[in-house]
Amino acid sequence: MNANSKILGENMSEKLANPAPLGLLGFGLTTVLLNLHNAGLFPLDTMILAMGIFYGGLAQVIVGIMEFRKGNTFGTVAFTSYGLFWWSLVGLLMLPRLSFFNATGLAPIGVATNIAMAAYFFMWGLFTFAMFFGTLNKNRALQFVFLSLAILFFLLTARDLTGDPTLALITGIEGVITGAIAIYLAIAEVLNEARGKTVLPIGTVT
Repeated sequence: MNANSKILGENMSEKLANPAPLGLLGFGLTTVLLNLHNAGLFPLDTMILAMGIFYGGLAQVIVGIMEFRKGNTFGTVAFTSYGLFWWSLVGLLMLPRLSFFNATGLAPIGVATNIAMAAYFFMWGLFTFAMFFGTLNKNRALQFVFLSLAILFFLLTARDLTGDPTLALITGIEGVITGAIAIYLAIAEVLNEARGKTVLPIGTVT
């Protein structure tokens, strides 16, 4: 084996970092901020859109690719899907505002109706509920994230169908809790690995 091959072999054998905390933080922070808006604390603005494009969207897609490199099918599907969820949500909000799509000769693109958004959230709820069963052999915190996220999507569905402001507030609060647990899990995984012991418990399944 020549020197270059030896170096390559050593690099290939190095331990890969765990990308999941980055994806969980991208998901968690963006979810908390969006649902503070849903709870009525502040209006929808560029802060949320930027988080959706970059941290909630781009970061999770990158993490999904990294999970693919590690051979983790569940992580690949979950992080990539939810990263693209954030991009699609930003697209739903922004596409009707882009002058390119409303130029002369092109049919105007209308803002998604409440029924359309309800269908959108419902399908994401079904997907998330199905993915929840893939967490049953993983830690309890991750199980809570997926189950509460499924509930959040179904609450968003009901909110858009009914327009009930009380339900909108409940949805926002539930979404903040979902995002907060994802943030907790991310920080716990970082600190536990850095310290080589359990600093923050995540409910490891034995």
